[in-house]
Amino acid sequence: MLNHSRFRVWKVVSSESALELYHPFCMRNPVMIWSEQKKDKIIYLNGLEYIREFNKWIPNSGFELSIGKENGKKSNVAWQLQDHGEGCSLTISIYPYKTSKVPKYMYAFIYLFIIKPKLEQYLKNVLKGLEYYLDNQIPVKKNHFGQHSWFSQNTSN
Repeated sequence: MLNHSRFRVWKVVSSESALELYHPFCMRNPVMIWSEQKKDKIIYLNGLEYIREFNKWIPNSGFELSIGKENGKKSNVAWQLQDHGEGCSLTISIYPYKTSKVPKYMYAFIYLFIIKPKLEQYLKNVLKGLEYYLDNQIPVKKNHFGQHSWFSQNTSN
């Protein structure tokens, strides 16, 4: 639950390079196309680069996108805003691609005990970052809520 109107939240999440404001694992979020068609890149703190291609865009309500490496497999993501009293909720759903690196019979186990908890931690930090930005109007610091093993820079060197 965010203590901000759906319209205020939409204004932030739908703007160009928005992830640079509130995403704690984002180094850069350069725009590739931002007109009728929308496409950008997220460069994580560890240097990993993913392309985000927006497939559905509903102003003040949400969007759907595919994300992944330029010529690689893509995961699907849906962002949905809903009014709740004086605030709103933002639900982010991730539908990850199934990697061929894991045997099919092991995937459910790997998903349940490794992938799902890591995705939940990731989304929790992104939402905390958005709330922080909305409340303070200050861009969130890198790794503000702790590091993430998939996206933070390796600091053990």
